[in-house]
Amino acid sequence: MPDDIIISIDGVEIRTQPGKMVLEAAIESGVYVPYLCYHSGMKPFGACRMCVVAVEGGRGFPAACTLPVADGMTIWSDTPDVTELRRSVMEMLIAEHPNGCLTCHRVDICGPSDVCLRHDPFYDRDLNLCITCGRCVRACEEVRGDNAICFTERSGNALVGTSFGTSLLESGCEFCGACIDVCPVGALTERDNKWEKPASVERTVCTHCPVGCQINLEQNEQGRVIRAVPEFNSPANHGQACYKGKFGLSHITSSQRLRRPLIRRNGQLEPATWDEALDLVAEKLRPHQNGAGFGLITAADSTNEELYLAQKFARLGMNTNNVDHSGNTQPTLVSGLEDVLGYPGASNSIWDLAKAGCILVFNTNLTESHNVVGVPIKQAAQAGTPLIVIDIREVELTRYADLWLRPIPGSELVLIGAILKTIIDEGLTDSEWLAQYAEGHDTLAYELERIDDAAIAATGVPPDDIVRAAHLFASANEAAIVYGLDNVPDAIATDCVVALADLALLTHNVGNANGGIFPMRQGANGQGATDVGCTPYRLPGGGPLHDDEHRAAVEAAWGITLPSQTSRGTASMLQSAADGTIQTMLLIGDSNNFASGAFGHGIDTLERLDFLVVAESFLTPAAQVADVVLPRSTFAEKHGTFTNLERRIQRVRPSVTVRNNDAMPEGWVLTQLAQRLNIPGIDYSDPSAVMDELAAITVNYGGVSYARLAAESTLVMKTGVDAPRPTQLLYTTREERGIQWPCPSADSPSSPALYRDGFPSGTAEPGAPYFHIVDPPTDAHRPALYAPGRVLLQRDRDMTIEPDGISSNGLNRIVRDELVQLNPANAVEWGIADGDPVAVETPRHRLTGVASIDTRIPIGIVATTTLFGQLAIELQMSEDINPMARVPGLDVEPCAVVSLVT
Repeated sequence: MPDDIIISIDGVEIRTQPGKMVLEAAIESGVYVPYLCYHSGMKPFGACRMCVVAVEGGRGFPAACTLPVADGMTIWSDTPDVTELRRSVMEMLIAEHPNGCLTCHRVDICGPSDVCLRHDPFYDRDLNLCITCGRCVRACEEVRGDNAICFTERSGNALVGTSFGTSLLESGCEFCGACIDVCPVGALTERDNKWEKPASVERTVCTHCPVGCQINLEQNEQGRVIRAVPEFNSPANHGQACYKGKFGLSHITSSQRLRRPLIRRNGQLEPATWDEALDLVAEKLRPHQNGAGFGLITAADSTNEELYLAQKFARLGMNTNNVDHSGNTQPTLVSGLEDVLGYPGASNSIWDLAKAGCILVFNTNLTESHNVVGVPIKQAAQAGTPLIVIDIREVELTRYADLWLRPIPGSELVLIGAILKTIIDEGLTDSEWLAQYAEGHDTLAYELERIDDAAIAATGVPPDDIVRAAHLFASANEAAIVYGLDNVPDAIATDCVVALADLALLTHNVGNANGGIFPMRQGANGQGATDVGCTPYRLPGGGPLHDDEHRAAVEAAWGITLPSQTSRGTASMLQSAADGTIQTMLLIGDSNNFASGAFGHGIDTLERLDFLVVAESFLTPAAQVADVVLPRSTFAEKHGTFTNLERRIQRVRPSVTVRNNDAMPEGWVLTQLAQRLNIPGIDYSDPSAVMDELAAITVNYGGVSYARLAAESTLVMKTGVDAPRPTQLLYTTREERGIQWPCPSADSPSSPALYRDGFPSGTAEPGAPYFHIVDPPTDAHRPALYAPGRVLLQRDRDMTIEPDGISSNGLNRIVRDELVQLNPANAVEWGIADGDPVAVETPRHRLTGVASIDTRIPIGIVATTTLFGQLAIELQMSEDINPMARVPGLDVEPCAVVSLVT
């Protein structure tokens, strides 16, 4: 690192680093220089000229935000000439700015202290209030990589507008809200609660996905959540959010929250007291304490402490391993990763991806399911980093990809194997490193020999593209793999993960700073559930259930003999409920997975139980069929911790207070039931005591405590009213960094990157899957596979934007014919011509469109690509209490294509 240099600003000597701008140095040192367009999360721009300064020995009045520091530089920001020039600049800005500041909806945050575009989802654009500072344009381009907002020109004047057309729906907006968060005036603002002013602001961690974004919740005087602002200094999200976290948290304080326990009497759910409800539940659970007929499914957004309590309640109190969480739709997501490398989690941190040398994204729709993970990937791609996407569906990242491979579903394992085989055959492995850390990959090479030309042809991917992918990945310095298992058949899911881990290992892309491998879990705290043993096949500490060493450690800590009978996960428990093997179930949190089909006929199956207890915040479909409903606190009302997908353990505290509501967290419910059932060892004074016990038997959490998490946070000095900062920084009080495991002792540091010093067992163990293709689930009635896609923008497609005549809020809607893409061979077989109106029929859906014959579509695949904007409209118009929890996925299904030509 270069030596520090000394500069002087307004007589204050400042020590700073070469390469910084004068304004950056001033802000970091607490010296106030006025500004508007500058934002510390973006590149300097110099649009507003409010930060003009004078430099001794220099000419003119440069903008401090674009002026690099130099050793010995002397800067003055408050001379009469500078002050007069700045006043003139402000006068010009104010001259074109409306003068209704006292009644403006953004007066509380406006930097300079309607005619709105209100027809797009979620937020309004009032361009009369715009000062053309460019913050929103730069946030959209530099940070998010979308370019939905841009500078336009009208009559010689620079304006801010949409990049295509007049609506954000035409421009590829992902409705992340980043533009709102950086706007210094009232030009961009959330539509809901627009005129509400925050009476308090509290920080929490969003639970819509496992990224673990820190969010500041603005609340009005009645305690209702009115807005969400992503925390600028959060290491997990860097001040970014997604459409779910930005616009989907108002349900926390909804008036439709369940307030009291409910008991089914005479076929109807009726209000009851907590004692009545808990006594009845305990009475019904008592006969199952021998381990028979009971299952516990907890929520994907339960805290680590609650997940630990849930599995302990099941194993110690109910003598069963039938315990899981409802986000565990892909139980094999990390088992193969752990087998090869040693840890069941991501090897590196999310934002390391921005500096990766190559990125391979496998079967995950990141920009919708794990949106913020996509931000550094798009930044890297736009900076020139090669991006490889493997997915039959057209998803947003395919628009940024250098190489898009579309394997026929069921052939993904062979495709990864073909890439591995090319790397080995062409000598692209790091043989010296492998000899030291990963001996024994000869068996893998032997298994790869079964991949011949016929197998490669069956994937539907051109051989040249496979070779190119192998070279791009293997030749990169610090390459990364980001993977999910969307639409991967269960029969090859584990082997796909093993093969991906092999790919990272053979190319020496683990143990470095910016590469690595990242599993995209489902549910907010899936990583925490794995860590604390809240899955049927793991114990606290993440060890396998039937590993003698792990069993002995837990048994010694709890003073019992652990149950050894067959374990059932969520899907298996529901099957057992259907056949009567499980008669009683405790369900905490009603996941959309029960209604969406992820676990089969989930709700119908729950109805078959003899006794169902549901702890939930709303009267959801599962709650409606329950015998007892317990009002559950939301994540924003709890003490505890979450562990995000980069292994970061983050503290959460109550950030809202819901009035006139008796809801309680599931941890309290479990301890109350334990008392009634005389279960020892489940009686804790507070969640910190649970964490202390968890840390004592979990090596990776050994150095984690609430005190340590508090010590890891850093105080951020708040600025006064005379030194305004970007909106997001107004709410920053502490930088909460959390701890990334492994952290085995109190003096162990956080671990942002795994495998830097080797592997847990000394060496890695390359897997050797049986590389084969699984036949697709088609039949004579549905002979093809439907692959739905969704992107932000299709510039080559015509569309019109029309007001929706149905909704009362006058939202726009997208009007266009959807293209149904199919291979020419299938078109001939089914008697369909290009341009014919057709219908695609699947077991769950029927959609219509216009046939588009495309040689790029593999034989047997039918594809459509819709626009995310239409989904955004549907979410905005939804009457669901929490629509962001029920965003439809892009599931591949068997289908038939029917011509509608008459």
